Amino acid sequence: MGNSEIILNRDCKATLIPIGHEVLLSEGTSVHIAQALGGNITVRNNNMGLYRIENVDLDALGEGFVKQVNLENAKDKSDITFSEDSIWQALKTCYDPEIPVNIVDLGLIYDLSIDTLDSGNNSVKVKMTLTAQGCGMGPVIAADAKDKIEAIPQVESAEVEIVWDPQWTPHMISEEGRKLLGLD
Repeated sequence: MGNSEIILNRDCKATLIPIGHEVLLSEGTSVHIAQALGGNITVRNNNMGLYRIENVDLDALGEGFVKQVNLENAKDKSDITFSEDSIWQALKTCYDPEIPVNIVDLGLIYDLSIDTLDSGNNSVKVKMTLTAQGCGMGPVIAADAKDKIEAIPQVESAEVEIVWDPQWTPHMISEEGRKLLGLD
């Protein structure tokens, strides 16, 4: 996907990073891909900053781009066997839009619990934090995590609660995350 210039081919909803406000990027706006992980894209515009574009609006970046992202993120969920590990794997597809490390390896997930419902399906509750309390992207990241958990067969509902205790520190980053960030 590189760092080449992309001109938006239509108006497109985006989330301003790190504030978390929804904005409209206009057709003809020039952007560069900063990060393309987990099915959502972080773009940089030299005049206006960083934005997160959700998967549903990727066509604004062009058909070829959509195909490439969909190929990279394609996974047939019908063969997933429900387990606690399947939830952790789903959470590993969620990324902070500014940091190219998933929220599990960043150490943002503090608790995960599963309740089996009378229907035989499951309810999942997750407690997560953010790298900074003032980050407006918290609800966006939590919603992404919730959506990805609920996409797992046998999950009827998911709740992702943002908590601040204990306070996150860089020491919570996993060994894999530290390698990806060049901290080791």
